[in-house]
Amino acid sequence: MTETFTFKAEIQQLLHILVHSLYSEREIFLRELVSNASDALNRLQFERLTNPDIFDAEAAPEIRLLVDESAGTLTVRDTGIGMSREDLVSNLGTIARSGAKAFIDALRDKPDGTPIQDVIGQFGVGFYSVFMVADKVRVVTRSHLLDGQAWAWESDGSDAYSVEPAERDIRGTDIIIHLKDEAKEYLKGWTLKEIIRKHSNYIAFPIFLDAETEPINEQQAIWRKSKSDISDEDYNQFYRMFALDFEEPLFRIHMQADTPLQFYTLLYIPATRERSVLSPRKEAGLKLYARKVLIEDYNKGLLPEYLLQMVQGVVDSEDIPLNVSRETLKADAVIAQLKKTLTGKILGELKRMAAKRPEEYLKIFDVHGRMLKQGVAIEQGDRADLLPLLFFPSTQGEDADDFYSLADYAARMVPGQEDIYYLIGNDYTSTRRSPHLDAFKQRGIEVLFFTDPIDPIMVMGLEEYEGHQFRSADDRSIDLNGIGELKPEEESENAREALPETDFNGVIARFKELLGERVKDVVVGTNLVSSPARLVSDEDGRASNMFRVNRLFDRETEMPVKTLELN
Repeated sequence: MTETFTFKAEIQQLLHILVHSLYSEREIFLRELVSNASDALNRLQFERLTNPDIFDAEAAPEIRLLVDESAGTLTVRDTGIGMSREDLVSNLGTIARSGAKAFIDALRDKPDGTPIQDVIGQFGVGFYSVFMVADKVRVVTRSHLLDGQAWAWESDGSDAYSVEPAERDIRGTDIIIHLKDEAKEYLKGWTLKEIIRKHSNYIAFPIFLDAETEPINEQQAIWRKSKSDISDEDYNQFYRMFALDFEEPLFRIHMQADTPLQFYTLLYIPATRERSVLSPRKEAGLKLYARKVLIEDYNKGLLPEYLLQMVQGVVDSEDIPLNVSRETLKADAVIAQLKKTLTGKILGELKRMAAKRPEEYLKIFDVHGRMLKQGVAIEQGDRADLLPLLFFPSTQGEDADDFYSLADYAARMVPGQEDIYYLIGNDYTSTRRSPHLDAFKQRGIEVLFFTDPIDPIMVMGLEEYEGHQFRSADDRSIDLNGIGELKPEEESENAREALPETDFNGVIARFKELLGERVKDVVVGTNLVSSPARLVSDEDGRASNMFRVNRLFDRETEMPVKTLELN
């Protein structure tokens, strides 16, 4: 006998929202139904721990997609726990009531600590996404109970549904989807395989298409395996498939944590900044899974922007809070904690490498150093961890390929030196010949060269390193008296005596007359040795630095007026 039930008015309203507004992509319906099938299989496994007497006990745990092109139907079949009449009315007749909720609550009360991580839940909401593609849905199910019977639930997604006895000689559930004309693409085998591999590739149970004997999903996620069970080739093979990048990554981080959050992550730092034209990864962002079900292809909330530009990989969490559609995260303290943990892990690993294996680290810095410098400028909370990751050429090196860390610099400070000196330039060669270096070379004081185009932006975030302030070598106010030890000046055939003060005042007056407003002032330089003149900055060189930043972004800007120092 068929029973007809009417949805309550508010339920009809909610159903309309679920179908027309909640999900961003129609293909999500298959992810939801497969997740529900996985839930049913998990619940059966739990039941068998305490009750071996179940119907159709020999049925293998699996999910199968069955296509009937002539009838225009797609069936999602599972051999899970199945449902009784009461389950159908309760789980499918009431939106947003999860059949898994009571199961999870009962599971928590179990003394044997049976894990609940793989229970997807959300059956009541996820199921109704099917009406995005269906004219009608028929659910035929047979409970695991030995004395149970088969039942059918049917609805066209309007204001009513029916429940009636049915014929079924196997345990589990069939969801028979009568597809809309514009949704017939979901009758194509390759389309179904692509959706499964995208969203449900790591569901723990095999998923088959029609009568095929090989599952279309991998089932076991590499990031959930023990590190001892994974070879370097396994890691590299996963990366090649993930990014279609056939260069080995420069670095990887495989992390699993239970407290304070339970999550698994496998992250890679690529060997190049640019993505391959063949790469399926078209933008920055991590693949985010919730219990091995893909939630977001490009999550941008679990790492700061500068790390997103240099890190690829997956995060799979048991604890992330999802909105009702399970497509987006709800912003809360859990997400903030996860972001903090992931960021700290990445920066911590890089700091250890930079300190213990600098040659290996410099390969990463050569490719991705600009992203780390960007982090210094925009992520104030990360600066303390980022500064040990910065390397620069300096007056200490022989060529542009000699890079030194701030720790190296600090260890070589001369007696009396408190500040870290740097000089911004367009390239290594011209910067090394700068007249601003005269006095520093004379006293044996090292100066860092900031010649990367992004360095003027980075400088905006540089304040101090281990108590040492950063100062530009072209700062007019720098006084080097008492710092280091003056080297004796070399005699030169062309050496000349200094002009008398009265004559030199005339030279200064002549320069002022000729240059006019192009310079702020003309003065006697106290830090010049072998160079005849230099232009120096006032106000810590901020105007000069902003000129470089604006020029980098092709903004209209005026050259700052500087003071001319004469030797």
